[in-house]
Amino acid sequence: MTEPSFRAGFVALVGRPNVGKSTLVNRFAGQKIAAVSAKPQTTRHQIRGIVARPHAQVVFVDTPGIHKPLHLLGETLVKQAREALSSVDAVVFMVDANEAPGPGDRFVADMVAASGRPAVLALNKIDRRKFKLEYQQAYEALGTWVDTVGISAQRGNNCEKLLRRLEPLLPEGPALFPEDEITDQTLRQIAGELVREQVLRQTEEEVPHAVAVRIESWTEREDGLVQIAATLFVERDSQKGILIGEKGTRLREVGSKARAEIEKLLGARVFLELWVKVMPHWRREKAALKKLGYVVD
Repeated sequence: MTEPSFRAGFVALVGRPNVGKSTLVNRFAGQKIAAVSAKPQTTRHQIRGIVARPHAQVVFVDTPGIHKPLHLLGETLVKQAREALSSVDAVVFMVDANEAPGPGDRFVADMVAASGRPAVLALNKIDRRKFKLEYQQAYEALGTWVDTVGISAQRGNNCEKLLRRLEPLLPEGPALFPEDEITDQTLRQIAGELVREQVLRQTEEEVPHAVAVRIESWTEREDGLVQIAATLFVERDSQKGILIGEKGTRLREVGSKARAEIEKLLGARVFLELWVKVMPHWRREKAALKKLGYVVD
């Protein structure tokens, strides 16, 4: 009996904002490598989660949620998602199974169809009570799917089934990354995302999406302590005040919770120092976006 051939390839995770793409990537990676919050447009970069299987290596590309852009940053994020579709071997179109499809879902489904890549429809959040069969049928009618899989990225329901369905869609060939790697993100990049995640969780209204995080320094001391300094950029003085909070209380809360997450990531003690600076209109200016690490044409 011949051994099954090995397969390896890239799978884009696409969908509207806040449908659970980053939660799924973190589950497959076995640890948090992408920021997760209840707010839409949490993901700002393509983040790869690498899953080693007995006969395959599945590299998930977590893309920013596809939405109608309101500024240059938004245009850049949507462009990243489009580019991911053109450079992968298969696609997972993830939707919220507790809601009927809307214009945004139709727009994403059309993008997937235009890519010509084989696609699996993933109905996320099936563990919640609002799921209806009519919603599933409506999503299935948006395109042609290799299969439909109902999952819970949060609890893990049917995630193994989704992986098994994706494996045959990948090309035959050797692994693309070393077996023990779970992401192509650097520790600095992940740490920056964990800080921004806490900003999203601890602030409301205008502040969350006007914040960018840049790791300024990273020092690993001989006693095992990792010293990290990061700058949080906002667009207005009023946002700076909200983020810092009265007598610095909110910023300390962001730092405390982010430090705990970074310590889990590194398995080491961390001293995290945060600064807040104003960079007016950074989401709208190409030079500012490049300065903050975004790839802008």
